[in-house]
Amino acid sequence: MASLLGLSLAPPPRPIGVVLTQPRRLTGTLLKTRSTAAGVGAFKVIIEHGDDKKTQIEVEPDETILYKALDSGLEVPYDCKLGVCMTCPAKLVSGQVDQSDGMLSEDVVQRGYALLCASYPRSDCHIKIIPEEELLSLQLATAND
Repeated sequence: MASLLGLSLAPPPRPIGVVLTQPRRLTGTLLKTRSTAAGVGAFKVIIEHGDDKKTQIEVEPDETILYKALDSGLEVPYDCKLGVCMTCPAKLVSGQVDQSDGMLSEDVVQRGYALLCASYPRSDCHIKIIPEEELLSLQLATAND
C-alpha cells in the first residue's frame, strides 16, 4: 500500500552533527552536540561484567553503550532504556561519555558513575558494571545534600 502512494518504507537516515538547543555535559566538560564531527569512527569500549569477564565492543558516537552491548549479545542489567530507572549502572574507569540524557546528578557523574542506557562514548572507554544499590545509595545521598 505504501508503495502505491509513493511512500518509502526505508528508515530515515541518522542525523550527524545535530546541534542541541541546550548544552550537553561530558563528565564535567561542556558538550554542545550529540554526535561528533563527521568521519569519526567507532570507539573501543571495554566492559567488565560478570565474574571478572571483560568484553571489548565498538560503539559509534550516536549509539548508547547499552544498545551496542545488547546488540553484541552481552547480558547486562537494564530496564527502561531512558536513563531514569537506574538499573544499568556502571563506573567509568577511563575515557569519556556524554550522558546528559540520564538523570544522574552532576556530582555523581563527576565521580565517574554512568547509566549505560544514557551513555554515548566520546573516546575509547573502560566501564565496569556495578550493583544497582551502589549507584542508588550514592544518588540518593547526593539528592539530600
